[in-house]
Amino acid sequence: MKMELALYTALISINVPEPKAHAVIEAMESDMQTLLATKSDISILEHRLTSNISTLEHRLTAEIAKADVRLTIRMGVMLSATIGIMIAAMKFIH
Repeated sequence: MKMELALYTALISINVPEPKAHAVIEAMESDMQTLLATKSDISILEHRLTSNISTLEHRLTAEIAKADVRLTIRMGVMLSATIGIMIAAMKFIH
């Protein structure tokens, strides 16, 4: 409220007609209510983002753990197959 009064006083002091001064203040109030974020808006957004980031971190950790297990199993199978082929080749050569 203080800002609107100060703006109104400033506009009137530079000879802006009263209806135009009111129009400027109303437009500014409308923009401030619809376009600008308050501290509470930012705080809510921060909490939502923190929550979403935490959820994504947990999902990513779980996916990495799954990929690690799959990779370990694949490496074990490939190593077993390689050793089997090598043993068969050695028996075939002798």
